Amino acid sequence: MGVFSNKIEREQLKPGDHIYSWRHAYIYAHHGIYVGEGKVIHFTRGAGQEIGTGTFLDRLIFSSSPSHSVDNPCPRCGDQSKLDGVISSCLDCFLWGGELYRFEYGVNPALFVAKARGGTCTLAPSDAQEHVLHRAHYLLQNGFGVYDLFKNNCEDFAIYCKTGLLVLTSISVGRSGQAASFLAAASAIVSSPLRFLTTSFPGLAAVGCSMYCVSRLVSDIGIRRDVTKVPVERLVARSDLVFEASTETVKKG
Repeated sequence: MGVFSNKIEREQLKPGDHIYSWRHAYIYAHHGIYVGEGKVIHFTRGAGQEIGTGTFLDRLIFSSSPSHSVDNPCPRCGDQSKLDGVISSCLDCFLWGGELYRFEYGVNPALFVAKARGGTCTLAPSDAQEHVLHRAHYLLQNGFGVYDLFKNNCEDFAIYCKTGLLVLTSISVGRSGQAASFLAAASAIVSSPLRFLTTSFPGLAAVGCSMYCVSRLVSDIGIRRDVTKVPVERLVARSDLVFEASTETVKKG
């Protein structure tokens, strides 16, 4: 894995890989689990919006991409324009004309901080391939709850499949590095004016950068303390898990 890119070729793919592809001029990335035979299981935010069959504006911007319309569905996936939640798509539909990247696990803190863009790696180690594939296929049949941009998005889904880790507190963001980066950047920007009168511009930039890096690091799933390993079969009882965690916290207090 390089500091600047996790881009890989299709020939390098292995079942159980957490992969992603950038959308809308690198504004965000869509994540999923490659399960072999050219198929990807992923969590979508709305009917067809992550596989090139979404809004008119999406299709207009990416008219040159190999997306499929209702009138011209993918020969492998069929018409997925009305699907949402956890779905299975071919690799071409998942990539939506974008390039292929692999999310990295078990990276060291220095490399994590050096990769300033969130949503590309984590300090947490990955579980064995068979566990990753079991979770992905199980959630394909049973769902992954309601999509939430900050607490339960496509990256959260893929990271859970790879690690089995679930965030127990209801007040923090989920496992997503993209969401953590966005909030870290917002926090650094909002707090910067408070230091403007006492700090030079280079010093202000350094302080803001440091705040961003620290916020990203402490939000990573591999270092947080508000997470626990949860079997995929228990995901249907998330509310009970949160209650148990809250009760345990009260007892410790």
